[in-house]
Amino acid sequence: MLKRLQLLPLIVILMGVAAIATMVPGLHAFAIRDHAIGRAFLYSGAIMFFLTVMLGIVTMGQPSRMRLQGSLLALLVTFVVLPLWLAFPFVAAVPGTPYFDAWFEMISAFTTTGATLWSTPAQLPPSVHLWRALVGWSGGAFILIVAAAILAPLNLGGREVTLGRIPGHGGDGGLYGGGAAGPVRRFLQAAAAVGPAYVLLTAAVWAGLLILGEPALDGLCLSMSSLATSGITCGQDAGIGPSGLAGEGLVYMALALALSRRLMPGSAVTDRTTPLWRDPELRLAAFFLVLVPLVLLARHWVGSLEAETEAKSVTVFRALWGAMFAAMSFLTTTGFISSEWSHATLWSGLTTPGLILLGLAMMGGGVATTAGGVKLLRIYALTRHGQRELERIIHPNSIGGEGQAARRLRREGAYFAWIFFMLFAMSIAGLMLGFSLVGVPFQTSLILAVSALTTTGPLVLVAGPEPVDLAAVSALAKGLVAVGMVLGRIEVLAVVALLSWSEQRR
Repeated sequence: MLKRLQLLPLIVILMGVAAIATMVPGLHAFAIRDHAIGRAFLYSGAIMFFLTVMLGIVTMGQPSRMRLQGSLLALLVTFVVLPLWLAFPFVAAVPGTPYFDAWFEMISAFTTTGATLWSTPAQLPPSVHLWRALVGWSGGAFILIVAAAILAPLNLGGREVTLGRIPGHGGDGGLYGGGAAGPVRRFLQAAAAVGPAYVLLTAAVWAGLLILGEPALDGLCLSMSSLATSGITCGQDAGIGPSGLAGEGLVYMALALALSRRLMPGSAVTDRTTPLWRDPELRLAAFFLVLVPLVLLARHWVGSLEAETEAKSVTVFRALWGAMFAAMSFLTTTGFISSEWSHATLWSGLTTPGLILLGLAMMGGGVATTAGGVKLLRIYALTRHGQRELERIIHPNSIGGEGQAARRLRREGAYFAWIFFMLFAMSIAGLMLGFSLVGVPFQTSLILAVSALTTTGPLVLVAGPEPVDLAAVSALAKGLVAVGMVLGRIEVLAVVALLSWSEQRR
């Protein structure tokens, strides 16, 4: 079976998986007696599966001669074209939805962004919410597999920081067969390594939420969104429901998996020799997860003193937990909000610190994880480089120690991290310029640009003084947001490496 699949293009395999996945919301719709929605999903899935089989027959036996670098182009095409395929059952289940809006919804889910055009959850049936969460969960698994099978051998996705090699070159490193194996074979082998652990972790979180009292559908969507860091819920607001603080604690632990590549299954950039407490991503994340909640708590405390509001111990605890959960959620680019978050606002009378949430999302989680943003390892490399430069100002003739790996991280790793950071900043500026040209205000442009490039869709709801209504923006602005989501998911450095490789072929 595996040998037969290797003869198919990757996009055809993914189309077949999407066709089979429509059975999940379809069967759910029949289970809740929503037969119209169930028929829409199952009929759409049958048509999609038939077309996939026909396309597979045509393309089977014609193995691609694409080099590993060319798989970057296939990856870019997948993030643009596959949502068109995923939008077909969405349109069938929600009649009257423009296909462009359905494509935007699916590209937001598949890139684990989680932004939606439906501001009121009740506007969509529960099975459609399940489809959005399932697509987001699949997108999280897809990026984990891609990071191990395609990006790591090309020294992309953070591997360029740890190894100090030129991004986009190589093809002989990583796991799953080395550079001699074809991209599809590498993808399938990585899927076999990542998939079981990814599914089991999701099932474990879901089971825990069910035990704590979360409804079955809401718990399933929360568990899938937590592992994929998509921030998609099945109709409820961006928070945890009846499971309360215990459920939020469980989701908090699930989100922590996105803080380091070492915690994700099948990672191709994992260093198993270093103890967890010395992992640079985890140490940097712990610093921000302690500092930011304390700053937010102090901010609300000062606000309560100015408003002459009584500070009860329960209120302080609620405010602290809301800040801790928000810091973890936005640092991993998920976007869930604790039910205790509103208590801090009521206590102090202050608004949501949108700029802090934007900064957390820009830092992002670990490399080779489902999180977006700049990534903690790149920030750590820049920090160590800056520390070394300060040491050289005081002791110009000193020699940096801590081993070859640390020196490589401070030199070549920091150089590539700085390149990525500049490309990221230029991407934000470019998107904001595009939004301004189509009439979007400056503050909204900033929120949309950061939300898209960090794949943190819920930022549009909480980062500004008022929620941004994506449905109200123009089609051109939605198109720019879609471009930003794709760039943020595959990372701008990979696009630059693809363009560089294309130029070398000429």
